[in-house]
Amino acid sequence: MSIDVLPHYAGPGPRAVSGTALAVAAALAAWFASVVLLGASGAYVSPPGTVPVPIAIAVAAPIALFLVALRASRPFREFALAADGRLMLGIQAWRFAGLGFLALHAHGVLPGMFAWPAGLGDIAIGATAPWLLVALIREPRFAASRTFVAWNLLGVLDLVVAVGTGALGSALATGVAGEVTTGPMARLPLVLIPAFFVPIFVMLHIVALMQARRLARDRA
Repeated sequence: MSIDVLPHYAGPGPRAVSGTALAVAAALAAWFASVVLLGASGAYVSPPGTVPVPIAIAVAAPIALFLVALRASRPFREFALAADGRLMLGIQAWRFAGLGFLALHAHGVLPGMFAWPAGLGDIAIGATAPWLLVALIREPRFAASRTFVAWNLLGVLDLVVAVGTGALGSALATGVAGEVTTGPMARLPLVLIPAFFVPIFVMLHIVALMQARRLARDRA
């Protein structure tokens, strides 16, 4: 979050920020490229009726590495704490694109057991993000409010539900010809959602909650 939102946090020096920012940008680029290459090769596809282990790893591994980096690297942790909360909220607003899940369900591409909870959850988070952004711009200390914390927790819950229903849909698939499954989520371009964007959104929520905790502690 910006310095005006965390008034007692001096943040890392300019050189540390630039070095960490370059490292983060390089890691994101490499991560995105690897997801595209693996998706093109079919590495994320699982047989019908099985738990989608490749997708599960693709979601969990980046988040786990992110948490380890936050704990083990002080420059990275300081970089995260200094992130602009307004920008992070703006990024979360893109989740309104969850409407696409409902559209794909209407066209028989994705099953309703996944499309409805994932789509409606993302739409709810994406549609409310601008309202929180306005509140944050008007009052920076809104970032320490219960409303802000609850919204971020609900955002994480929405992603957990989406991944869970997607995995359940894959495990319950029978492989019968013409069956509508979550299989398309393991292929390009849709695989970019669970393998790249979902972990990114979770990381943004984690950083926002860390900043909220720090601001609340400073206020106390």
